[in-house]
This record gives sequence, C-alpha cells and structure tokens, in this order.
Amino acid sequence: MVDGLFWTDILTFAADTSHRIGAELTEKFGKLTAVRKADGSLVTEADQWSDREISRAIAQAFPDHGILSEETSHIFPGNDWCWIIDPIDGTTNFTRGIPIWGISLGLLYKGTPVFGYVHFPWLRQSFHGYWYGDSGLTGPTGAFCNGEAIRTSDDEPSLNHIFNLCARSTAVAAQPDFPCKIRLMGVASYNVLIVAAGAALGGVEATSKIWDLAAVWAIIQAAGGTIETLEPNPMFPLTVGKDYGDRPFPCLTASRPELIEVFRPWVQFIGDQVCEKYGL
Repeated sequence: MVDGLFWTDILTFAADTSHRIGAELTEKFGKLTAVRKADGSLVTEADQWSDREISRAIAQAFPDHGILSEETSHIFPGNDWCWIIDPIDGTTNFTRGIPIWGISLGLLYKGTPVFGYVHFPWLRQSFHGYWYGDSGLTGPTGAFCNGEAIRTSDDEPSLNHIFNLCARSTAVAAQPDFPCKIRLMGVASYNVLIVAAGAALGGVEATSKIWDLAAVWAIIQAAGGTIETLEPNPMFPLTVGKDYGDRPFPCLTASRPELIEVFRPWVQFIGDQVCEKYGL
C-alpha cells in the first residue's frame, strides 16, 4: 500500500517544515500578546502564521492529503490521509517566555493516527513515532527523540516518579496519598511525550483537543505506552464531516497498559465532569 520511500518523505517533510517554522517562531518567542478565543484558549499572530505556513506546505507536498488545523479548519475531511496541525502547542508558555512549547503534526490514515512529529524549538527536542495498529499499513516502527530510540518506563509508581496534570485537572493533586509526584508542564503534547521518553509514568488531560493528541497518540504507543479515554466513546477513528473545534477529549496516559487501572480511580472524576459538562 505504501513503501519505505513514502515514510522517508513523510519524516523528512515533518522535520524540515517544523524546524523551519520553529526557527521563525523563536524570533517572536516571549514578545507577542495573545488574545482569548471563544473557547477560552489563547492565540497570537504567530499561531495563525504558523498554521497558514504548515497548511500551505502540506498542500504543496501532499495535494491528496486532507488537513484539520487548530486555527483554520476543524472539519475532519474525507481523505484517506489527513494531517492534524497544532501550530503552537503551549501558546501561554510561548507568550510568557517559558520555553516549553512546540509544533505538532499528526498524520492519520482513515481517521486514526499512524505517525506523529512534535518539535520543541527552544528545548531542541524533536519527537516522532510510527504506530499502525490494525490499519494494514507497514513501515518503520518505534518512537524517537532527536533520532534516538525512546521507550516508556517499566517502573512501578512511587513518590520518586512523576504524574502530569493539566490546568483543568489540578483537583487530582488534592487527593491524599496520590502514588506519584505531580507536575504541570502547561503543554498537552509535552505531558504525553515525557511519558513516552520514560521521564514520567502517566498523566491526565481534561479538555485536550484533537490537535493536542493526534501526533502524540502515535508516539506514546510506539514507545510502549498507551492513552485511554475517560469517556464512553473511543477517541479514534474520527468521523468524516464532523466538526472537532469544540470537542474535548478527556484522557489518561500511562507508561504501560497495566497502569491505566492503577491511575484511573484517581482521575476518572475528571473525565466524568467533562462528559457531564459537554454531553459526551
């Protein structure tokens, strides 16, 4: 169905595009003022510029691929192949001069992610991975940071290990005897990727959007970890023609599948609250 050259082209494109965009964004890092969108998230002129540039590059390199992006089109298209773009994941960090922010590109096949690339310019870290599931696709495998293979941790939870929260899940930390140390990075993709890299054992995201998760969904699984929804509906495959602009995805990341049920009792109430609020 696809050959090795296809995947080489995909990786080269994702790396070249995100690094080019990242180099431009570093010139504006910490220098722009954000405005609040209708959904409460922040946006700057840099987000919008990055979105346009990435979309233009995809259209030129892969004219038969669809695009769903945070700042432009939220409708999932009918193309077999579709890129999901987060032009700046971590806009608050970006505007406040905090160096954890990145550019996220996820490639979906028939509605499910099979490749992800996330570049953090200021940290000089670039993550990518391949995960084919039951798609029938074949190709390179594994997860990588700066070209080096990464794997999740096999450790058991302890107070010497990290569990990530998002800004809307801080109530988790108020529970006594939580089995890990708590951290907040402020960037959904980075929260998942440090689990993929073995630095954390898990994390919870309350209202992440599809562009926060598409790329890292492939990378975390390629690294040996997993993401599970905290709602009754599966995350993937996405539905053609559906608007994902206001659709939250409460989810739990773990370094291995067995830890999902260890962490779930501590965080399921976050998913229940989101489901009730948004009618999921």
